[in-house]
Amino acid sequence: MINVPYLRSFRQFPSDELKSLSTESDKAYIDTALAVNARTIGIFPTNKSAITGETWFLTNNRAQQGNRRAYPFTTTTSINHLLDLNGIQSFVRIYGIYTNGTNWFSITPTSNTSIAGQIGAYVTPTQIVFTVGAGAPTPTSGVVILEWLSFP
Repeated sequence: MINVPYLRSFRQFPSDELKSLSTESDKAYIDTALAVNARTIGIFPTNKSAITGETWFLTNNRAQQGNRRAYPFTTTTSINHLLDLNGIQSFVRIYGIYTNGTNWFSITPTSNTSIAGQIGAYVTPTQIVFTVGAGAPTPTSGVVILEWLSFP
């Protein structure tokens, strides 16, 4: 069975015995905390990392926390990501979007080889590097988002 965040809308608390009330209150708090913490956190900071709310179990079935950081840009010059890769086991998502002032385009995760008509991005130990294919629209603004897993 897959557990999904669900918080029941009705709960009857006992009114005749303090111990029963305490037990039911504890259960209500735990149910609330689990339902709230199970959702993906929609925070995309640019000056520090944020917890995504995702938990991955890739290494020996041990919980790994997902993290993210957004990097705005106005050119395809490489961006210093300022991340300590010693605390990162793996990047799980590299994505983004940009505009040329008229239309919007997605950033594709890529290798260090450019693809005609597209702007891609890859991560080195110190930077986010853009690959710009021939004929790709020139960005006027955009954002690249890195998401990664901390070591368990």
